Amino acid sequence: MHLNFVEMLAAFMVLFAVIDILGSIPIILDVKSKTGALSPGKTTLVAYGIMLLFLFIGEPLLGLFGVDISSFAIAGSVILFLMGLEMVMGIHLFNLASGGSGAIIPIAFPLIAGAGSITTLLSLRAEYHSINILIALSLNMIIVYLVLRLTTIFERILGPNGLHILKKFFGIILLAIAIKLFMSNTGIEISKGM
Repeated sequence: MHLNFVEMLAAFMVLFAVIDILGSIPIILDVKSKTGALSPGKTTLVAYGIMLLFLFIGEPLLGLFGVDISSFAIAGSVILFLMGLEMVMGIHLFNLASGGSGAIIPIAFPLIAGAGSITTLLSLRAEYHSINILIALSLNMIIVYLVLRLTTIFERILGPNGLHILKKFFGIILLAIAIKLFMSNTGIEISKGM
């Protein structure tokens, strides 16, 4: 066992930034409003399970299906793009089941355990010992659970108007993230000058 506090802290900070659960609050609230409920424990466990799977056997698992990380990231970017469109346009593309179970798919994957966090885990494996990454990931999942658990408090603080504004704003952000993820994994570049 190679426990190293510096590695744990570095991996924790990187994963915290990539998972960005605090920035995902408006998206989580939007999904919750469509499904009527949210299962914080189940959603966190599914996301944690997906990330553990990829931490230990990610690349070989995708290889079984003939899929590389870039293709996986592109698939995740398409789902994020459609979720962003829903938020901005006020349309319904995903048929989410009520009762909280429907919220697991768009929140656990690709929002929490998305292409960004999965590729980050694979990258961290090249630099740090698995035990340190595992501890950092577990700590992040505790934070994810707490944020999911406290969504009603965020709803009360923001109110209906605040939620509506945040939903539109973060919908545009989500669209931009999806496009960036898509472009970076397809090799498409857009020049910055006009």
